[in-house]
Amino acid sequence: MSGRDGLTVRELTVTDRAGTVIVDRLSLRIAPGEVLALVGPSGAGKTTVLRAVLGALPPGLRQVSGRIEWHGTPMRSPRRWRRRTVGFLGQDPASALHPLLDARAAVREALTGSARDAGAAERALAEVGLDPAVLGHRRPHQLSGGQAQRVALARALAADPELLVLDEPTSALDPAALALALARVRRRRGDGRSVTLVVSHDRGLVRELADHVVRLGPGEGTDPAPRTAIPPTVIAGEPVLEVRGMTISQPPGGTPMLSDVHLAIRAGEAVALLGPSGSGKSTLLRALAGLHPAEQGQATVAGRPLPWPVIERSPAAVRTLALVGQNPLDVLNPARTVGAALARPLRTLRGLPRRTARAGALRLLATVGLPEDLAHRYPAALSGGQRQRVALARALAGEPAVLLADEITAALDTRTAAQVLDLIDTLRHETGLAVLAVTHDPAVAARADRVLRTEDGRLHPHSRSPDDDRRPALDAP
Repeated sequence: MSGRDGLTVRELTVTDRAGTVIVDRLSLRIAPGEVLALVGPSGAGKTTVLRAVLGALPPGLRQVSGRIEWHGTPMRSPRRWRRRTVGFLGQDPASALHPLLDARAAVREALTGSARDAGAAERALAEVGLDPAVLGHRRPHQLSGGQAQRVALARALAADPELLVLDEPTSALDPAALALALARVRRRRGDGRSVTLVVSHDRGLVRELADHVVRLGPGEGTDPAPRTAIPPTVIAGEPVLEVRGMTISQPPGGTPMLSDVHLAIRAGEAVALLGPSGSGKSTLLRALAGLHPAEQGQATVAGRPLPWPVIERSPAAVRTLALVGQNPLDVLNPARTVGAALARPLRTLRGLPRRTARAGALRLLATVGLPEDLAHRYPAALSGGQRQRVALARALAGEPAVLLADEITAALDTRTAAQVLDLIDTLRHETGLAVLAVTHDPAVAARADRVLRTEDGRLHPHSRSPDDDRRPALDAP
């Protein structure tokens, strides 16, 4: 180490294939023991900066100028350096976990040298609030979104890395898990060794943890006033979605996560679903979408029986419910452009001819507030917020009656989150779209007509604080 040199970025410029500048001559420096936060609107290049620092830019992006230095020395072998030095937690934790490795093995794989002592993986899992005896043998598909995030966090922290890189660490964490993550990062501050680089839309996290803040993109230092929520709608008529006596387990056939679920949602109604990580919120949405088996119970959509497995549903029934998950990369093919990804459901679900579907894809982009030129980009070239909006546009392609939304604003900045929530509110009031939304944020739940909570294996009504209605949709810098 030379003096106080930690991580230094000098005049970094990154462009896409078309030559569009994504990051323009960025310079920053983080000394050992310091935390630096990158903030800014969706699409400003925050995640691109992280990947450039790690020497891991996705296909379609390239570093055209600038230099990355570690302890005053230019980066030579990024892959070897990452293995020995870096702990990384991305926006999509499940995508970082090998599908064939259980939680214990995933953490153990990240340990090197003397850190690989017996029990190290178990201790790392326990430190982020996971019971190794219960969850250590589970693979990623057997974990909830919040549990997968914690496994990825344990993997990132297990070796006590010199450089810790966190990309939206709070996007899928409940408050208890977030407190555990913050405690670990807090202990690194001022130790004279550890460097931490964070991307976050969470103003509270940035204010508490960061020694320095770098804002990317336009509109520096300006945030919109909190939106005045549309008053809860008085909903009448028969439920568009009704569930009676549903039981779901994780893994399928194992211990029930939720039992005897009864739920009715009417056209135009928004229902928010709260609850601790691992309590079955995301699994409930997946079961309704036909992607996770339900052991018991019945469901109807618009008065018609809804088979649980998606393969037994008619094309009309498949169109009726649309799921937008925590990880947009689950539904965006990396080999397809955004335009192709949006045109496909317009052809397969609505039977539109190819040319009409291409034009419809551009209209869907405009609907979710994205420019037409994104139609020619691949998912890897988009920011996390842009990918989430494309996933929402894809879900809307089939003109669903019910939108199943799983933490869709968690990784979005304030402006983008407000735009997405405003769009959903508009669709509710103009088209009668019903919404069942999983969230950890009471401010997002404040927009809902009703709030439910998963707890102790049951679905319960949830009482909201009057203060919730006065909070902005997201707390972000």
